Amino acid sequence: MNTALILIDIQNDYFENGANPLVDSNNASLNAKQILDKFRADNAVIIHIQHIALRANATFFLPDTNGCRLHHNVEPIDGEKIIVKHYPNSFRETALLDYLKNKNITDLVICGMMTHMCVDATTRAAKDFGFNCTLIGDACATKDLDINGRSVKAAEVHHGFLAALNYFYTTVKMTKQYLEEK
Repeated sequence: MNTALILIDIQNDYFENGANPLVDSNNASLNAKQILDKFRADNAVIIHIQHIALRANATFFLPDTNGCRLHHNVEPIDGEKIIVKHYPNSFRETALLDYLKNKNITDLVICGMMTHMCVDATTRAAKDFGFNCTLIGDACATKDLDINGRSVKAAEVHHGFLAALNYFYTTVKMTKQYLEEK
């Protein structure tokens, strides 16, 4: 088993005073940092995914802004791979798949933002590409959503997506559980 950590879009715009703040993003990033610290201690493969928005009507992750920078809680260090993406799925039109194949990676541990969008899209794609996935549920964050005049609270969105992914696409674990098992 050869495992890599993927940290998806843990970027400044998702935090307080950012252009698109998420619910409890700071705590999620601190949990992701614990996982990151474990991977660093093990000298394992670490990949930071950075979304830079190129859509004409984008309102966050705009190029060359502080908001699109990776958050200081999980800031990359020398030797850690950064892959820039422009779509929710971290594999779409990026070098991620080739990079993982070249490293003979079979298993992924995934943390990041937003649970209902980029984490979901990337996790599903990873499984479809044949990777065994573990998603660290409390190292992810999302936001309240609206649908047909109804507001869905972030906690419901988050847990609904985790439950759906846990069925086939991944095994969902919490930070403490994952670290205790390693």
